[in-house]
Amino acid sequence: MIKTVLHPVSDLAKATEVYAALLGVAPQAEGPYYVGFEADGQHIGLVPGGGPQGMTSPVAYWHVPDIEAKLAEVTAAGATVKEQPHDVGGGRLVATVTDPDGNVLGLIQDQ
Repeated sequence: MIKTVLHPVSDLAKATEVYAALLGVAPQAEGPYYVGFEADGQHIGLVPGGGPQGMTSPVAYWHVPDIEAKLAEVTAAGATVKEQPHDVGGGRLVATVTDPDGNVLGLIQDQ
């Protein structure tokens, strides 16, 4: 299930105002490198400059119970690993793959 979508932004302050107005909620997490909103069971994140992963378009993240198993499954089906699973804090593991057309797909495992 997709629960998280990250958006690269060029101006974090301006984007924060727009997304707050769009979603009707204040940010749940706010810092110089990330602003996150929780709205109706969805997490919307703003990443200035695309972050260290160099995002150039929004990336949807599927929440999975076993990131290694899902990574093996999607790569066997033809996806290519872009970003190996790594901990982003609190035991949350994230990884990204690209589909055969180069679209970036994200995986998240919460522990």
